[in-house]
Amino acid sequence: VQLQASGGGLVQAGDSLRLSCRSPGRTFTGWTMGWFRQAPGKEREFVATIASGGKTDYLDSVKGRFTISRDNFKNTMDLQMNMLKPEDTAIYYCAAADYIGYSGRTLRSRNLYNYWGQGTLVTVSS
Repeated sequence: VQLQASGGGLVQAGDSLRLSCRSPGRTFTGWTMGWFRQAPGKEREFVATIASGGKTDYLDSVKGRFTISRDNFKNTMDLQMNMLKPEDTAIYYCAAADYIGYSGRTLRSRNLYNYWGQGTLVTVSS
């Protein structure tokens, strides 16, 4: 399964970006999807997750600013990022967990995801 992340770029603090994740030719209905990010010198961290039924969970520092969504018919997942801050600067990765036992659950642990996109860079200047 190949996940394709896109939408990153260079923006100023307070601006918005919308990241997208696609799974060409493969449906991810029933999968839990997530976004993670990795800043320079730091470990990859959880940002947001959305279960197959639409339940969501967010990193505390992005709650109220980021919104995760999915379209199971189009096999896409988005992350709308508003009020961006310099500390949001990182490479953002989309991920998918297809284990049937996780269906309907939100997942924060990166170890539970078995498919990853290539990452898209988000840079927020102050």
